[in-house]
Amino acid sequence: MTIFEQRESNIRAYARTYPTVFVTAKNARQTDESGKEYIDFFAGAGVLNFGHNNPYMKEAMIDYLQKDGVLHSLDMQTQAKANFMQKFTDVILKPRNMPHRMQFMGPTGTNAVEAAMKLARNATGRHNIVAFSQGFHGMTLGALAATANEYFRQASGVPLLHVSHELFDQEHDHESALAALDALGHQYRDPSSGIKPPAAFMVETIQAEGGVNVASKEWMQKLEKLAKEFGSVLIVDDIQVGCGRTGSYFSFDDMGINPDIITLAKGIGGAGTPMAMNLVHPDLDKHWSPGEHTGTFRGQNLSFVAGEVALSYFEDDKLMSEVSEKVNTVRHALEPLVSEHSAKELRGKGLILGLDMGSGDIAAKVVQRCFKNGLMLGACGSGGRVLKIIPPLTIPDADLIEGLDILKDAVRFVMEEAA
Repeated sequence: MTIFEQRESNIRAYARTYPTVFVTAKNARQTDESGKEYIDFFAGAGVLNFGHNNPYMKEAMIDYLQKDGVLHSLDMQTQAKANFMQKFTDVILKPRNMPHRMQFMGPTGTNAVEAAMKLARNATGRHNIVAFSQGFHGMTLGALAATANEYFRQASGVPLLHVSHELFDQEHDHESALAALDALGHQYRDPSSGIKPPAAFMVETIQAEGGVNVASKEWMQKLEKLAKEFGSVLIVDDIQVGCGRTGSYFSFDDMGINPDIITLAKGIGGAGTPMAMNLVHPDLDKHWSPGEHTGTFRGQNLSFVAGEVALSYFEDDKLMSEVSEKVNTVRHALEPLVSEHSAKELRGKGLILGLDMGSGDIAAKVVQRCFKNGLMLGACGSGGRVLKIIPPLTIPDADLIEGLDILKDAVRFVMEEAA
């Protein structure tokens, strides 16, 4: 037995999907202890948007370490933090006329969600938050209450309260989702409905773990209008699909909405070191008092250093243009699987795409065969039926094409075997 089997908790999950010991990694490839290479279509579940061991980030972090730069700082002021904040302001916020403040908390996405929920409740004096079917927002109790997946929810050990779930917009259920928002509005306007407006609506524009379900511009604008009418906070969870994943920095850049709070994590730290940040409208931020929400590791300076480098990719359109070309490559390769009925549907936005296999068992077999043949990708969605394609944005074209060939062969092999 390995040390992992002997001593690591039974809760480990990804280690069971990828049963090997990894030693090195570079851009879109990882190498295990036997020397076998794997193309990475998983990218740390969206953390590694800029690849493993990005050379520019690595150089900046090594230089910072060699100069004895401050590593841990709670929420004290450091030069690394100032540089990151200034660049984020100049490259991301000012071009969008966004007045939002930056709040740093514990270094995980679920902590960002917890802070957003807490602030919305404090600011409005209301308790309930509306989240959506198939949504995923984290594993701590507040965020877990907003998460829809019953497998995750049942592990909480306590009732998950003060969150209700409504129908999320999907292409096959678009009219029903619009009608559901209209129905909510009618209930909130009716003083005898017994239903009061919530503190916040919390939504992913693209449900990554939920199955790569993409909300429409029409539905998102209706949701924003509903929130504004009733004084509810609009929270957009961009933790997995932000930071360039969809072909623009924010997943909602083309939707014509202005969220009150945007939760960010995963790719924001650039190199894979942990970091989370909420963008908070100043009208809400004034409801915080100093120290009301803290976190020992909210001053992760290596993440500020790498994150500043990551922002350089958005100073021009070069990377996002390359992402657009890569999306075309992926769609061209995988759409035939749908037309030949090997897969049910291909959906997504930018370089996060979901290949719906219609069955969790089928998807799991495809994942296993891909790993055997040198490709890492994961399954998501209801019952794990959707194959999520989320490689580094910087993946070389040759690796992308080779990985897609492995995926196509695996899908066809598994479907033929199941026939």
